[in-house]
Amino acid sequence: MRVAALLPALALAACNSQAPEPKPVETEIPDELAGSPPPVAAAGDSLGTPMAERVATLGLLNKRNNISQDLQMKPGESRRVGNVIVRLSACEKSAPWETNPEEGAFVQVLVQERADVNSRLEWRRIFSGWLFKNSPSVNVVEHPIYDVWVKSCAMSFPGEEAPVPDSSANPAGSGSGPAPSPSPAATPAPAPPPAAGADT
Repeated sequence: MRVAALLPALALAACNSQAPEPKPVETEIPDELAGSPPPVAAAGDSLGTPMAERVATLGLLNKRNNISQDLQMKPGESRRVGNVIVRLSACEKSAPWETNPEEGAFVQVLVQERADVNSRLEWRRIFSGWLFKNSPSVNVVEHPIYDVWVKSCAMSFPGEEAPVPDSSANPAGSGSGPAPSPSPAATPAPAPPPAAGADT
């Protein structure tokens, strides 16, 4: 009797326990789509890190299962996760002396889907253009299942490598530079010996 009473309780506990969340699985890119994305305007004259050495971090969201992940990619790379391929052609960041900071990436997104119920699965490009971190509404990946956005573009500009002088290291505690050392001219000269015959 006790065993029979425990069975419904165990069944309810099993129903209430949550199944582990599925994880995104990366797969091979088809040969016909494996070519690198078209290059964006020649970046030979641009300041900072060369284009081939920059690293963009893109967010990818699958709205069906609410799984999002970060894709770290260099320009020219493609990444496939399930039925979506993300290609990165370029990424840019505004210089530190510019007033409106912005980071962006030129991205292409391809999705394997059917045009209708009777069609077979085919790769279709759903987006090609610039995405901006601080202005996401300028360009949006419009798709019912997938969303892609820019999180960062890792690059540096000339002069950013040099350490900035730290004003807190001033031992005097005031002013913007180190405490001046006394100059030899400022040291008082010794008093001359008293003249001969002078009263002491």
